[in-house]
Amino acid sequence: MTLLTAMYAPSKGNGRLDTLRDGLRARFEAWKTYRTTLNELNSLSDRELHDLGLHRTSLTAVARDAAYGA
Repeated sequence: MTLLTAMYAPSKGNGRLDTLRDGLRARFEAWKTYRTTLNELNSLSDRELHDLGLHRTSLTAVARDAAYGA
């Protein structure tokens, strides 16, 4: 049992693999923010978008800025 525990124990300090995993996680979280923002903006009526000073053609740019920064 000790051998199996040692084989499947989470490694500490893989360096490059940790960096890769963290980078992928951050990109996935940013993509989720983009999709959520875009879906919420698309659910608004034209009147609500106008009240916010937005037009439907600019929604992808707004969502991209919200997720990935300006």
